[in-house]
Amino acid sequence: MSIQLNHTIVPARDKEISARFLAEILGLDPPTPFGPFMCVETANGVSLDYDDRGWSGHHHYAFLVSEEEFDAIFARVTERGLTYWADPGHRRENEINGNGRGFYFEDPSGHNMEVLTRAYGS
Repeated sequence: MSIQLNHTIVPARDKEISARFLAEILGLDPPTPFGPFMCVETANGVSLDYDDRGWSGHHHYAFLVSEEEFDAIFARVTERGLTYWADPGHRRENEINGNGRGFYFEDPSGHNMEVLTRAYGS
């Protein structure tokens, strides 16, 4: 068996709000509860397990998507009037970057979420 990432815990101020937000923006199935977590499962089976039992600051999560998925995700972000940036430092507001196509946005807990169509270095 090759080594694969199975899940990661995402600290959240409110696990239900943050998990639902990400699932809706990315067009994924609604989150499901598992123990103390609200889990969002990605297409490759990796789950982001939201946990609001302790806050440990902001984190970064990047999602590699197809061109079609990018268009749908970008449409949901702009329909909600969310601010997005071309860079992780949030200096280039309301721009898409040129690594394929990509952008950053914040979830309700302030995590820096990234959507990109091409992996860095490819």
